Amino acid sequence: MSVDLTSYFNKYEALVAQANGAFDRVKKAHADCVKCEEKCADCCFALFDLTLIEALYIHHKFNEKFQGSEKAELLEKSNRADRQIYKIKRKAYSDFQAGEKKEGEILAAMALERIRCPLLNEKELCDLYEYRPITCRFYGVPTAIGGAGHTCGKSGFKQGEKYPTINLDAVHSQLQQISAELLRDIQSKNIKLADLLVPLSSAVILDFDDVFLGIAEEPVEEISRKRRSRKKK
Repeated sequence: MSVDLTSYFNKYEALVAQANGAFDRVKKAHADCVKCEEKCADCCFALFDLTLIEALYIHHKFNEKFQGSEKAELLEKSNRADRQIYKIKRKAYSDFQAGEKKEGEILAAMALERIRCPLLNEKELCDLYEYRPITCRFYGVPTAIGGAGHTCGKSGFKQGEKYPTINLDAVHSQLQQISAELLRDIQSKNIKLADLLVPLSSAVILDFDDVFLGIAEEPVEEISRKRRSRKKK
């Protein structure tokens, strides 16, 4: 990748600092309700997606931290998780297209799916904890998405009572804005990447090169190779 992402990562890290601060304030105000502790990995099985800037950040930190056999093992775990998530999303899309279930029912069903994060190690600890996504940082305190409230089932927050709540839609909007600024500044041909949403497993294994970012054309020989590959299938 030829793009210097430092300034955009700095903006992302500023959001991370705000997220940490918001979590700490809720935890301080409701210490009896926040049950987060080391090796409590309930949130590490939840399905959620990352915007472009966060996917780029996770990808960068992953490649910066891991090498050799350790990296290869994590890539294989990410590939397995990615295939599982793809099957779940494909079924959800098929159900939606068939009109068999309402969108709310499909989303509710997906929220119950459990896929082990490829970065969760055998000690029930995150291998990339210091650079974990913002969603992970909010798990354990009340959040809201599309007006609907959510919190960890292991927490002590009680339904029907009022608590400080993190608006994840607002956070997502800020992440999309950074992504859009990046694409605008590099004059990307793929401006719709600002709406990109991918699971963490995809962020680890994807190749975020100049072709992906829309600032370079794919080599002719690579296009030919892909066409030959499709014909063999």
